[in-house]
Amino acid sequence: MKKIIVVDDVAANRDIFLHLLEDQYQVLEAADGREGIELAEREAPDLMFLDVSMPGMGGLEVIEALRKHNELYRLPVIAITAHSVFSAKKAVEKGCNDFLLKPLTPQKILDKIEKWIQPT
Repeated sequence: MKKIIVVDDVAANRDIFLHLLEDQYQVLEAADGREGIELAEREAPDLMFLDVSMPGMGGLEVIEALRKHNELYRLPVIAITAHSVFSAKKAVEKGCNDFLLKPLTPQKILDKIEKWIQPT
């Protein structure tokens, strides 16, 4: 089963992914950036959804750390933001592969997964 990590400081946002995807994917959750990196190191996920605006280690810092990591630099990362398209494009410039603008919908999430994860 493919693994997807969702890194978001808001539990309700992580729950959206969990309930939508739990039947088809192993969904792993992290409440902050540092936890997300540690989880990715331990679990070797196939995809990461990453909230850009989090307290502490924010999404842009996480993506910079991932892109410098010996094993995780190729991990597809989709930035999630409630801010503008400008904010999303900044995340892509920093190294995210793609982005989602809030509010999230099931179809938007599934479309991104289909784009970045090859079916098994």
